[in-house]
Amino acid sequence: MAPASRNPFVSGPQDSFVDCGWGRLIFGQTFARTEDLVSALREEGADRRDIAFYISDPHVVLAHAPQDLFLDPSHTFRLDLAGFETTQAPSPGFRVRRIETDRDATEMNRLYRAHRMVEIDPSFFQVKRGDPALAQLVAEDETTGAIIGTVSGVDHAAAFGDPERGSSLWCLAVDAQAVHAGIGAALVRALAAIHAGNGAVWMDLSVMHDNAGAIGLYEKLGFRRVPFFAVKRRNAINERLYVGPAEGIEALNPYARIIVDEARRRGIHAEVTDAEGGFFRLTYGGRSIHCRESLSELTSGVAVSICDDKAVTRRIVESAGVTVPEQIVAGDDDAALAAFIEKHRSIVVKPARGEQGRGVAVGIDTVEEAKTAIAVAREQSDRVLLEACFEGDDLRLVVIDFRLVAAALRRPPTVTGDGKRTVRDLIEHQSRRRASATGGESRIPLDGETERCLRAAGFALEDVLPEGERVTVRKTANLHTGGTIHDVTGEVHPTLVEAACRAARAIDIPVCGVDFMVKDPRQPDYIFVEANERPGLANHEPQPTVERFVDLLFPLSLPREASRVRDPNRRRRPLAKA
Repeated sequence: MAPASRNPFVSGPQDSFVDCGWGRLIFGQTFARTEDLVSALREEGADRRDIAFYISDPHVVLAHAPQDLFLDPSHTFRLDLAGFETTQAPSPGFRVRRIETDRDATEMNRLYRAHRMVEIDPSFFQVKRGDPALAQLVAEDETTGAIIGTVSGVDHAAAFGDPERGSSLWCLAVDAQAVHAGIGAALVRALAAIHAGNGAVWMDLSVMHDNAGAIGLYEKLGFRRVPFFAVKRRNAINERLYVGPAEGIEALNPYARIIVDEARRRGIHAEVTDAEGGFFRLTYGGRSIHCRESLSELTSGVAVSICDDKAVTRRIVESAGVTVPEQIVAGDDDAALAAFIEKHRSIVVKPARGEQGRGVAVGIDTVEEAKTAIAVAREQSDRVLLEACFEGDDLRLVVIDFRLVAAALRRPPTVTGDGKRTVRDLIEHQSRRRASATGGESRIPLDGETERCLRAAGFALEDVLPEGERVTVRKTANLHTGGTIHDVTGEVHPTLVEAACRAARAIDIPVCGVDFMVKDPRQPDYIFVEANERPGLANHEPQPTVERFVDLLFPLSLPREASRVRDPNRRRRPLAKA
């Protein structure tokens, strides 16, 4: 490699690279000898992802090390900064700024984990500050202070004296739970402004060929495709890029796909038996288990039957000491209905059988609304339940093998006004964003329950929502009806953990999503809502739900001492036994 330059994170003007924290960006155009480029890629560090970019003859590079290297299946796009309008109006609800604190670095890594990107050692953020070659930005919610997006960039002239004065964009990630529109575009524009201000004439990026959403965003911003290629080293991080999918896997929904991907990563054979239904069979050695997403043959039919009937579930967990709300079966007696509402002031109406929040109405406080909600619930189940409404947040606790693996607050969908669009337009826009972030699993229904919630807030679907006005458009927080999920695993109160594990043991179910209503996940107060025999494991990144599920099915699928996924201290998450 070339002699060290003034920047400790880059090489010299020949055989050049820049350390980006997640790995090295290796500038292929600066290598005179293919052998030296291949040697540089072979020097990749553990748990890193090096990228050799601007490879003019990738076939020649691959011919030197076909067992070690592969051609990245990504397109390269370029933005000409000379004609790009970098100034923009302030984004409503959030601001883009440079990384400033250790918390920013922690939150950037959280977003990287959620997007299955390589995390950066926290010490790197400290040392790199002031490095002219690197720019790392975050988007911050102005109300909550939460970090909801991040992007990084490299100035090629500062990195190795690039005579073409180029720059590049890397690691664009937006929080899938963020409610604001335009976060990704704002981050790209802000980075482009920094590069342009430093004299760069263009900004390149690499994007997976099938990432239609990202490609659409870049093309809308004015990027054009250019014929440059990237080569990477074959490693566990990149495996999915060069192994290719097994037959039928592409057709699976996100909840089944994440499990199959983890199983195949461990060398477990996966056979899709019904893609539309999310069914697959996993085989390892002499053990074979049929699954439907997170529901496996290890869960008994009795446990499924208990979870299927919410009244039965309530009785079973109550007998185990779990706190439950008062509940009655809806009948035709208006007087009894009125008395129940009067006693509790606000109630929940839900079908005795059903899933994904269908037919559930929360916060009912009049007989007329209750009768309407009962009619809707009866479309899902002949028997309808009425429960006392407990004000608070919906907390989902994922219990696998009677241990807590993840805990997350599920918040109902909201929209924020811009003073121009109607509530209907805002909901439809938010639905498209939620669907894109969840593989089509999350959308906000435009139905009677949404209209009821809007009326309670003083709005209708065709009203223009004032700028900055935030309205909750449904009371239920279910992901499938537009709710968002916020990880609280590291702060959930031990009493809640114990109650969730006790509920799972009472049902005798090895994999379960236990739902509570809580005032604060850090406090011990709760009310049991229901238990789900098929919780969506894809909803809880970065917690290791899928790893623990595969551990349960195939305990010997990886040697414990050789597997980072089995280390319970890997991300300092609690694993509490009942």
